[in-house]
Amino acid sequence: MSIYLYILAMAATTYLIRAIPLTLLKKPIRSRFLRSFLHYVPTACLTAMTFPAILYAADHMISGVVALLVGVLLALKKKSLIVVALASSATVFAAEQLIGFLCR
Repeated sequence: MSIYLYILAMAATTYLIRAIPLTLLKKPIRSRFLRSFLHYVPTACLTAMTFPAILYAADHMISGVVALLVGVLLALKKKSLIVVALASSATVFAAEQLIGFLCR
């Protein structure tokens, strides 16, 4: 029975976090600083969630670091998201294979 209470509490909390600002802030936000801050919040949250996963998802951290560098370089060269993702994944795979071969 308590699992249902936990699920209900999490659902209510998630709903209130989204509904309260929507109901309280009916006027447009005029502050340029606040609008700019709110514009970058999703990017910052996504980065904070994915960055540790990039480094620790593979068996060896060095392969994650190398793939991160490849991804950043391709992104700076304005490559598409699919190219960056595929190249980073291929880099992790190749680095893991190389590390596995060298450590035998």
